[in-house]
Amino acid sequence: MMGMMLVSVLVLSFLLVAIPNILWFVIWLIAKCFHYALPYAPFGWTAFGLVAFAWIVLAYGYFFGRFKLDINKWEYSHKDIPTAFNGYKIVHISDLHLSTFDDNPKQLKRFVDSINAQNPDLICFTGDLVSLGVEEAEPHIETLKQMKANDGIASILGNHDFIIYRHRSDSTFNRENAVARLDSLQRNTLGWHLLRNDNFTIERNGQKITIIGVDNKNCSNQGFRTIDMGDLPKAIQGTDGFRILLTHDPSHWRGEVVGQTDIPLTLCGHTHAAQIKLFGWTPASWTFTDTDGRYDKNGQTMYINVGLGCTLPVRLGANAEITVITLKKI
Repeated sequence: MMGMMLVSVLVLSFLLVAIPNILWFVIWLIAKCFHYALPYAPFGWTAFGLVAFAWIVLAYGYFFGRFKLDINKWEYSHKDIPTAFNGYKIVHISDLHLSTFDDNPKQLKRFVDSINAQNPDLICFTGDLVSLGVEEAEPHIETLKQMKANDGIASILGNHDFIIYRHRSDSTFNRENAVARLDSLQRNTLGWHLLRNDNFTIERNGQKITIIGVDNKNCSNQGFRTIDMGDLPKAIQGTDGFRILLTHDPSHWRGEVVGQTDIPLTLCGHTHAAQIKLFGWTPASWTFTDTDGRYDKNGQTMYINVGLGCTLPVRLGANAEITVITLKKI
């Protein structure tokens, strides 16, 4: 994910320099053929102006864009939703990447307040609490503890949560211990329902829904280097009735869920919509089949949340997102 966004920025910068110079060369060649004198300066200033504009846009994305917040609300209707859960409100968040907020922790507090303001029955977090290490979470624990829902917070581990991007020259680093610390932080310190190829049931008036959660599961070669730890068959053992799947990587939905299970609703993250979305287009479409928002196929639905945090500290158009899903019995 980080690699794709960095490539996008570098490609944009290269094009803004290359295009005016290529045009200048073509015009210069034509001018030479017809013995016209052609000054270079206008094209040089054009290239400079375009590059300066690109850096101004990136500065906007750093100082303002990365903390813009969209609260997207939608209603999910299904015949199997129990009557007792008609109107049940789920807040879906993803990809906190807590180092995003190190220079501005008040923004994380603002996001948490916005989550709580939705009065959720359940909060579902679909992975990537950190980017490179569990220590990123420690300065933000008290803020995270303020996040509340009637039935608690269900979470899973994303690819970054397995600490696979730590610099390999760090010989003292033990990845298994780091993942165990992150596991303990979510379960014991924050009190979240961390689901690692597991599930838990919520009951109301004798009726129930089941939340299923898997470790990061990649079913394609899409995106940046990732990890495949999810075990859906294990996670769904003993479950029935209306079920919601939490899985970080959206490729898992097409790879193992659609047409192979009867799980009606899947919640994902991971793509960030490349943190760039202009006029409905995102560079994430270069890499991912499914980039952001809602997808429906064969009566099954997936929603991809573009996340609250960043891997590169820039957002342009793909604003941080809180998704509010209200279940409706039909």
